[in-house]
Amino acid sequence: MISDVLSRPLFWVVAIAVAAAVAALWVFARPQAGASALTHVSVEQLHEAAQAGALVLDVREPFEYAEGHVEGSVLVPLATVAARAGEFPKDEPVYVFCRSGNRSLQAAQTLVAAGFSDVRNVEGGILAWTAARLPVAR
Repeated sequence: MISDVLSRPLFWVVAIAVAAAVAALWVFARPQAGASALTHVSVEQLHEAAQAGALVLDVREPFEYAEGHVEGSVLVPLATVAARAGEFPKDEPVYVFCRSGNRSLQAAQTLVAAGFSDVRNVEGGILAWTAARLPVAR
């Protein structure tokens, strides 16, 4: 009985189609490299990390940084992130910060594309930081 089924061409067509579908799902449904390298964090999480000595990149412009920034953050304007990426460790958490979260997201995506394994975009930027009444360095 089984030999009758195995000898039918329709069985083999269906078996090959199922195998191809399973292979396609395995290739396209699994997480891609870098997919989990970017996460979003709150200013409170940034505050804790900064106090512990985490690397914080402020991707605003120098005049914005001078108006107030996270203590210990490194100024790396958005336009220079790709060129300066080699200055920072790729295998440690990197917190990226800006005014509202838009430029930091762009910078974070640039870092992930450059091979950074743990990039954390700070949601809300300095606006959320000051709204939470966290300390601002000048």
